[in-house]
Amino acid sequence: MPNPSPSPARPYIGGQAVLEGVMMRAPQSFAVVVRRKDRSLFVRERGMTDTRKGFAKLPLVRGVASLGESLKLGSEALRFSVEQMEKDLDMPDPPPKPKAASLVTKMLTALGLSLFALTTADGSVSAGGGKARKGAMGFMLLIVIVFFIAAPQAAAEGINDLFRLGLDVQSPGFQAITGVMKLTIVVSYLLLIRRVKDIRRVFQYHGAEHKTISTYEANEELTVDNARKKTTLHPRCGTTFLVMVALVSIVVFTVIGGVLPKIETGNRLLTNLIFFAEKLPFLPAIAAVTFELQRFFARYCTVGPLRALLWPGFLVQKITTVEPDDDQLEVALASLRATLFRQEKGEAPEFNDDVRFASYEAILAADRLRPEAREAA
Repeated sequence: MPNPSPSPARPYIGGQAVLEGVMMRAPQSFAVVVRRKDRSLFVRERGMTDTRKGFAKLPLVRGVASLGESLKLGSEALRFSVEQMEKDLDMPDPPPKPKAASLVTKMLTALGLSLFALTTADGSVSAGGGKARKGAMGFMLLIVIVFFIAAPQAAAEGINDLFRLGLDVQSPGFQAITGVMKLTIVVSYLLLIRRVKDIRRVFQYHGAEHKTISTYEANEELTVDNARKKTTLHPRCGTTFLVMVALVSIVVFTVIGGVLPKIETGNRLLTNLIFFAEKLPFLPAIAAVTFELQRFFARYCTVGPLRALLWPGFLVQKITTVEPDDDQLEVALASLRATLFRQEKGEAPEFNDDVRFASYEAILAADRLRPEAREAA
């Protein structure tokens, strides 16, 4: 999700949409708020520690580290939202299609919507370890490989064969076709899952998250009225990151194809498999370069003619963001308030249990997260 560039005195904020909720993060805090069926708001928040020091904060290196940390936090936030949805499914009057939570979770995880939770520019936070997180990370990495390398290359090979183009696997022309296929596959998949009601609601929360952070960036009061006026598009969105990864990979893999020794096996399938294997070690480099490019574009290309550089990402964001309603804006605002509270009160006691507020108004009346106003979840 977006990562604004406010004045140095204010913390950077990133975020992610989850099932019926929004996660927000700052350099020293993390919060996810989910609205339950009874309209109560369940909050998970805590202070965070920046574990990246020295070398890990250098350009290019920080991109890979930040992406890994964001995936961990995004995975935790998504699991928390699933747990809350499953509790609603256990209620006496459950909604139809009781397997919806499992289906939506699998589709969201497959796409890797955790990529929307990009790192903040002013350092990052660590989400810890754990077998469950490592398993989710491994699965997401597998999906990235399938979506961004294997499937596009297979599609490019199919086009090359169908139209008898005779392109070498390592040639710039073949890599250009692979890049087009990469964007086609991702955009087609997004358009397909957007038709699923539950995922469309996640995309609404995605829009609510963008509007809320834009309100924060504009130094405006964090209210529904102010957030409602903002756009659902943001230059630091993970959707834009995905688009830029596809474009950067065309350049990187074209260079790789020209620099590495020519693959001559006499077997087209084997040649494709070898070049596929040669691409894998360069995934971190692509992520690192894309991270730095996105930071540059978001900082210097948001106004004037250079804004055109952001249009490809904005066009795809039209798919992954939907205009939210006021209830969804309340959830995003509550998440940001909780994150800023923890960021400002770094020495405040930790709360080990998730907590419940009866409504958004209860959060406002509680001066955000005063301990005495909280209810046990």
